[in-house]
Amino acid sequence: MNTSSSYKAKPRNRQSMTTLRFKKQTIGWLFIILSIIGIGLFYFYPMVQAFLLSLQSGMGANHEYVGFANYVRLLNDPAFLTALSNTMIYLLVQVPLMILLALVFSVLLNDPTLKFRGFFRTAIFLPAVTSLVAYAVVFKYLFSPDGLVNELLLQLNLITQPLNWISDPVLAKITIILAITWRWTGYNMIFYLSALQNVDKAIYEAARIDGASTIQQFFYITIPLLKPIILFTSIVSTIGTLQLFDEVMNITGGGPGDATVTISMYIYNLSFEYTPDFGYAATVSYMVLLLVVVFSFLQFKVAGDDQK
Repeated sequence: MNTSSSYKAKPRNRQSMTTLRFKKQTIGWLFIILSIIGIGLFYFYPMVQAFLLSLQSGMGANHEYVGFANYVRLLNDPAFLTALSNTMIYLLVQVPLMILLALVFSVLLNDPTLKFRGFFRTAIFLPAVTSLVAYAVVFKYLFSPDGLVNELLLQLNLITQPLNWISDPVLAKITIILAITWRWTGYNMIFYLSALQNVDKAIYEAARIDGASTIQQFFYITIPLLKPIILFTSIVSTIGTLQLFDEVMNITGGGPGDATVTISMYIYNLSFEYTPDFGYAATVSYMVLLLVVVFSFLQFKVAGDDQK
């Protein structure tokens, strides 16, 4: 009797489990359905529309379908190639410099024997929360011919006459790089500093006992342990640099000439400064997406497959 009753109960239990699993899945989908709709509506739909727009030329009622002609035009557009070249210079110079500075600052400020650590951490991170427009305007005045930077260099006898930081093509790029580095170094430092808080101090103690110097500890312990965070900050910084706009717009205006114009600023010019051509602007935007994908892939490869 007991065996028979338990045997008959199994189908009911299986059916009950199936019903319960279905209810859980249904409730789960109900919780995330609004997020899915929102992501699809505000992320994927605009991406698709932007791609369709990139296959057109002109704007409004005057637009016409041109297929991939915009992409062919892009490869022969000297203005785009200049903007691409400038952006690559910012990317290849500023991002490694900023990552290295953030790593060094995080190691120094992780030292428990350092006095006023809280003050220094706040001071270095503070630029990251300042207004983009406000700090860009401040940098513009600091590096003007009669600005504080030239005055300081003159007082130190490092120069004999004021430098044209804003109107010289090379110096203007250096000014932009200095501005970006000043703002975002502290932001990346916080990630490294947070990761270092979780590193077992015994690892460094063992390294010191074995005779490892501070520099050896930095390259053979700190950097390998922070490898995932370095990858993350490198990708985020790369994406941010490829989208660089505010600093260039407010400090140099893209000048002198097109010496500092970036891809994002070129997109802005195509849409609002020149004769509006939203189709071609969308094409340039998709080139930014392609660059983000390529650089992210390369950074994953450099970091190693174990970081995926």
